[in-house]
Amino acid sequence: MPQMHDTARNATARAAAPATDWQRDGWRARPRIQMPDYPDVDAVRAVEAQLTRFPPLVFAGEARRLKSQLADVARGRRFLLQGGDCAESFAEFSADNIRDTFKVMLQMAVVLTWGAQLPVVKVGRMAGQFAKPRSAPTEVMDGQELPSYRGDIINGFDFTAAARVPDPVRMLQAYTQAAASLNLLRAFSTGGYADIHRVQSWIADFTDGPEAARYRDIADRISDAMAFMQAAGVSSDTAHELGTVEFYTSHEALLLEYEEALARIDSTSGLPVAGSGHMLWIGDRTRQVDGAHVEFCRGVQNPIGLKCGPSITTDDLKALLARLNPENEPGRLTLIARFGAGSVGDHLPRLVRAVQEEGAEVVWCCDPMHGNTIKSASGYKTRPFDSVLREVREFFAVHQAEGTVPGGVHFEMTGKDVTECTGGVRAVTDEDLSSRYHTACDPRLNASQSLELAFLVAEELRARRTRTPAALRDVG
Repeated sequence: MPQMHDTARNATARAAAPATDWQRDGWRARPRIQMPDYPDVDAVRAVEAQLTRFPPLVFAGEARRLKSQLADVARGRRFLLQGGDCAESFAEFSADNIRDTFKVMLQMAVVLTWGAQLPVVKVGRMAGQFAKPRSAPTEVMDGQELPSYRGDIINGFDFTAAARVPDPVRMLQAYTQAAASLNLLRAFSTGGYADIHRVQSWIADFTDGPEAARYRDIADRISDAMAFMQAAGVSSDTAHELGTVEFYTSHEALLLEYEEALARIDSTSGLPVAGSGHMLWIGDRTRQVDGAHVEFCRGVQNPIGLKCGPSITTDDLKALLARLNPENEPGRLTLIARFGAGSVGDHLPRLVRAVQEEGAEVVWCCDPMHGNTIKSASGYKTRPFDSVLREVREFFAVHQAEGTVPGGVHFEMTGKDVTECTGGVRAVTDEDLSSRYHTACDPRLNASQSLELAFLVAEELRARRTRTPAALRDVG
């Protein structure tokens, strides 16, 4: 385990610019990539001015609480589950879609709690995940070349010249949808829908089918534990925690005009906070140390995620640790590893050792989605379930070898019965992809695949508990 004291941080960290020199518009003087060039600058300014007057979507106290819980994740006292849509859509927005994704995440969290024997921190890719980086600025269809679709907050999905023009008014629609989503999520979290007995019955429904029989033993153990608590007088009527959950939101901080407009000063601490979501992350394409996205994120007090792909060097990572978390604040920084099945061992060990050399306290999280995207024989982008699972297992194996904490998992998923990723107990095949392929961008796990993956990760967590001496777990 890395030693958590100041003297372990090297000169790179001490040389980092203090947050006191940060201005919320300071990113505008930095190199910007993966962001639109709006044709009407005055229209952008008008939308920014309007957003600046709107209430924040989340509150500083909530972000501080999440940061505190992520500090526990870094020390092995909690486990992180982060999941949701690849890119939220205006057209697909509905209460049912929000409910279904929330429902699956609750089931996954209960299964992971059983496996880890730890509380699970639940963070949705929801209420803000409207912008997407793209591998190319343009795309071609039927011989016509147009600007790439960059998410509903920027331009339209339809392949027409008019739809692909960046429109700042879309930021207002994104704000409205995010506010409505948060309102519903808060109601679901505290209004009885998240009661653990209800969630346990949903899990039992999943394992009733013959294809999921291998997970029935885990479901039965969860059911027995619930029955024991009930018999002992512990229920949602007597223990408030069993009837409610804490649920946080997150998104990639890609469209900085939107992020800046929703940044606020916390009245309690006097420090700047991003009001657009509880947790923001910086993508693998926008993590330049001197770039606009790192500049904006270094100054807000929210927990920050950093996607780490195969191209990140140890020097890059050390510089980013110093830039984004110069005080080595627990819970501040989550490193989200995304390498692809078969490549984790080539990259993750060197990054883990670089973090240890710096004495940095971070959350290690596995994103097994982005490195495993392939083109199917039928022409669809997809992700094989077996590749996703293999990357998770490789992630756990590296941390076992290095003596560090595998803190969480990060999935692109939906509560809908889509056919976008192949495999799983209900065996989505290449031929099935066209039947319910609804994603606006990248392929997502469906409800069945997401819950199955939770069972398999729970088995990894349980195996880790049996391999790790109790004394080390307590220090964790």
